[in-house]
Amino acid sequence: MAIEIERKFLVTGDEWRSLAVGETYRQGYIANINGRTVRVRVVGSQGYLTIKGITTGSSRAEFEYKIPVDEAQELLETLCDRPLIEKTRYKINIRNLIWEIDEFGGENQGLILAEVELETEDQSINIPDWIGEEVTSDPRYYNVNLVKNPFQTQ
Repeated sequence: MAIEIERKFLVTGDEWRSLAVGETYRQGYIANINGRTVRVRVVGSQGYLTIKGITTGSSRAEFEYKIPVDEAQELLETLCDRPLIEKTRYKINIRNLIWEIDEFGGENQGLILAEVELETEDQSINIPDWIGEEVTSDPRYYNVNLVKNPFQTQ
């Protein structure tokens, strides 16, 4: 079983912008039941179907599968809740950790989050200066919840 261990933070500075080029993501959720989700995502010319389990601490089961982009587009348009998540993702390698910075668009415009995936929940990390408050345990910042309660309405 694949386990995702991730910490999430608000981004407070702009210093990160010169460190990476972003890539457009569109994603939606087919199901969100008792903390378990089924997500469809399009990144460039690739589609993905992801199934995630219940979050415990900063860990959860995650299974991700590549699917044809045309099928992913159709799933986004016909089966996913609205609004879709639109974001630009930047990946920055700092001290052998990949920080993923998501700058949201659409109804979540103005929200910028940084995530870092870890090997263990107690792994120590160096926090860059442009990182603000940790929101790992705050459900308002889960992508699936940004569909039902977009950032602009919070």
